[in-house]
Amino acid sequence: MSEAEQLPFVRIVVLTFDGGDMTLRCLRSLAMLDWPTDRLEIVLVDNGSLDDVAEQVKRDFPTVIVLEPLANLGFAGGCNLGIMHGIDGAIADQIDHIALINNDATVDSDWLRALVAAMDTDPRVAGVASKMLFADRYAPLNIEILDELEGGRRDELGICITSLRVDGERCDARFQFDEGFHGAVDPDRARDEEFARWSRRSGAVRLIDPDSGSHRVALRLNAKRPLRVRLASDVEAVELVVGEGGETRYTTVEVDLGSTRIDVINNVGSELYRFGFAGDRGFMEPDTGQYDAPTEVFAWCGGAALLRATYLDDVGLFDERLFLYYEDTDLAWRGRLRGWHHVYAPSALVRHHHAQSSGVGSEVFRFHTERNRLLVTARNAPLKVLALALAAEIRHCTKVNLALLVKRPLMLKMPSRSEPRHRRAVLAAIIRGLPWALRHRWSELGGERRAVHRRWERDKW
Repeated sequence: MSEAEQLPFVRIVVLTFDGGDMTLRCLRSLAMLDWPTDRLEIVLVDNGSLDDVAEQVKRDFPTVIVLEPLANLGFAGGCNLGIMHGIDGAIADQIDHIALINNDATVDSDWLRALVAAMDTDPRVAGVASKMLFADRYAPLNIEILDELEGGRRDELGICITSLRVDGERCDARFQFDEGFHGAVDPDRARDEEFARWSRRSGAVRLIDPDSGSHRVALRLNAKRPLRVRLASDVEAVELVVGEGGETRYTTVEVDLGSTRIDVINNVGSELYRFGFAGDRGFMEPDTGQYDAPTEVFAWCGGAALLRATYLDDVGLFDERLFLYYEDTDLAWRGRLRGWHHVYAPSALVRHHHAQSSGVGSEVFRFHTERNRLLVTARNAPLKVLALALAAEIRHCTKVNLALLVKRPLMLKMPSRSEPRHRRAVLAAIIRGLPWALRHRWSELGGERRAVHRRWERDKW
């Protein structure tokens, strides 16, 4: 028997939703895989796109199977359609493994070999996570608050960046803020703020720049109180005081960026945190080799993973009621509860344009991640965790509605309605979904038998 005949048969499922050129780049990278074509099948699910990518794929990639459901089935439904195409009965009767790859990602030629090698280490490995890097390379600018922040809490506000210029030009879309920054808030247009991003104690602002040229970056800053700040690039460090005069006073500082460019991690396996939050392991960290060893992980990211067919036959497919986000955490968690485990393959390299379809921070992203976290927790976590998570969600919804709809008018300010409306919609969707989540909880493994080993209880439950 030849080597090719001994290799497992793999079906790769790719979803596209108005993916255009990104989808074509993804398929080109898959066409370069070091894997025998007779042991490989690529299925593209066009999830209700309005572009003509399906026709282009049929013309340019004749071996790719194109499925067009003429509707957006979400990630869960689209993946399930691709996984089950042409299969009547057990998946493992026809296919050894299912690979998933986002259409906004490209893979190295040995990506699949690395995933399969990791899968072969143990027959109870259900899923293998890839090493996902952001597609772009970045010029870094590190920011550090040198003074003590009051209370030392992670949520404490440091400085606020209100505008950025690169060589005198505004280009907000070229900047990435790492986990050392809070999410964007509404800028004060009356004071000419272009955006508003508050730092924590330390963080990095990164300029997307594939070239190796030098740049001059200008930042407009303020703070609630005077703070000593250090800004450091690869070629220059500047220390200054920001916030003298409070938030109404702005300080502008310029820093040179040199030729250093770094890769930044998107996902190297997924972890589980307090209250059922799932997170990308290594997210936003510069790739310096700290995740170059294979290891067990709590879950894999559905954007680039290999799944064993017998695992899917045992546990089931993605739950289509989740539609989008947390469906991979749910499926991985359900597997762990049935004795399967998941590993990370550092040599399975993928470059990914993060959240291109729905957008991080968009209403679609926020609604589905916030709703689905509670529903997946209800289905899989200990009841104590569910109770704490649900109580925290109710408390947060109440707090936001009181603050923005009741307290603001009492202070002679206009009420803010969008965030309270969003919080009520999320809570209502959670309550509507709880019955089916709890039914599955009891029917699959029986009530409270939901223990997760302490090593996965990040930040303690």
